[in-house]
Amino acid sequence: MSITRIGAAKIEIHLSVILFGFSGLFGKWLVTSPVWIVEGRTAVAALLLYFSLRILNKPLRFALNKQGAMIGFSAVVLALHWLTFFYAIQISTVAIGLIGFATYPVFVTFFEPLLNQQKLRRVDLASAALVVLGLVVLAPSLDMADMGTHGLFWAVVSGALNAVFTLTNRKLVQSVDTLNLVLVQQLLVALLMLPLAFLSETVLGLRTLFLLGILGLLFTAIPQTLYIRSLTQLKAQFVSIVTCLEPVYSIFLAAMLLRETPSSKTLVGAALVLAAVLVAVKSQQNAEAQGA
Repeated sequence: MSITRIGAAKIEIHLSVILFGFSGLFGKWLVTSPVWIVEGRTAVAALLLYFSLRILNKPLRFALNKQGAMIGFSAVVLALHWLTFFYAIQISTVAIGLIGFATYPVFVTFFEPLLNQQKLRRVDLASAALVVLGLVVLAPSLDMADMGTHGLFWAVVSGALNAVFTLTNRKLVQSVDTLNLVLVQQLLVALLMLPLAFLSETVLGLRTLFLLGILGLLFTAIPQTLYIRSLTQLKAQFVSIVTCLEPVYSIFLAAMLLRETPSSKTLVGAALVLAAVLVAVKSQQNAEAQGA
């Protein structure tokens, strides 16, 4: 394993997270329903991934065996995750949406012991308490009628759904080729969203179609591929910590491109949430190392 390849993998994971960070901005740029955003994103990504597999001469393996039900479940969870994510950003801000979503590693540390019938550790409870404190600081008010607080609620729901999606994928990648898995998931989400998209009676202009294409190509399929490639060279702990930088990149991009300048209250809340996430990630890695 060469140093050059490791260096390239580090660039790939950072570039992947930066590109994923742009996704939240499309919740503001695209003046259409979250259903159409998810439909456009996944349809374009699935098409690109299909051609990528053909170019790489990799076989297409659509799992219709015992993993089929789990793959279908993961696609439904992914669809709900993205719907709630974009909805949260549309009714609040990019910062609130991304910070709420960033709580997902803490949900992972809670859900995993429950699935494995293990006891929760004190450090998990501490990280959860820190997240709650951060969200209370971040929330514009404690009134759910406030759109910022309402958006934060759905962003946290999106994070919880992403935790379920992550845990499901951990089991799937043990027996299903990763690129094939991503392709099938994107395709299933696109098919799930299609009837809902047409029922929404939304008229898509050329600008919206162009932005949906860019979202699916540059900010879904490409970062997903870079992320997967980096995993072959980098330790999981390093990748997890870099992934935690997504809200930081997104807040910076929103300030530059959308003029959404975060308040000091938002920054303090974000710092508390990210600190809790880092504690959860570190705790999870230590537990995995002890169990190895």
